[in-house]
Amino acid sequence: MRKQRTDTYEDMIHLPHPVSKKHSQMPIRDRAAQFAPFAALTGHREAIQEAQRQIEQRKILDENRNMLNNERLQEILLHISEQPRIRVTYFQPDERKHGGAYRTLIMNLKKIDEYNRRLICSDHSWIPLDDIYEIELLEE
Repeated sequence: MRKQRTDTYEDMIHLPHPVSKKHSQMPIRDRAAQFAPFAALTGHREAIQEAQRQIEQRKILDENRNMLNNERLQEILLHISEQPRIRVTYFQPDERKHGGAYRTLIMNLKKIDEYNRRLICSDHSWIPLDDIYEIELLEE
C-alpha cells in the first residue's frame, strides 16, 4: 500500500524565491497588464453605444409654419445690413444614422444666400434654408 503524502511542497516551501541571472525582473505595472480584461470584440462597446444614441426624425412643415417662416425671413431681410441677431431652430442630419437632431442657435446674420438657399452667419458658418424649422428676429 502506498503512503499518502501529507507534507505537500514541504521540500520547497522554505527555498528562496528564484531570480534569473539573465533577465531583469518585470516591473509591477507590466505584470498587472497581463491580467487586464481582454476585449475579444473590439469596437463592440462603441457599436452598442451608437445603437443606443437617440436621434429625431425630420418634422414635415405644415403650410402655416412655412408661411410664418417666410414672413419672418422677409422681416429679417429688411434689417440685413445691420447684421441682425436671430434665433433659428434647424434640423441637423446625423452623419451615421437616418434622422438627426434639432438645434437652436442665436447668431448674427451676415446675409441670405438665395442662390445656394442658406443663411450665412457673421462667423461664416451657414444653415440650409430647407433645414430651418423656426426663425425669428431678436430685438436688440
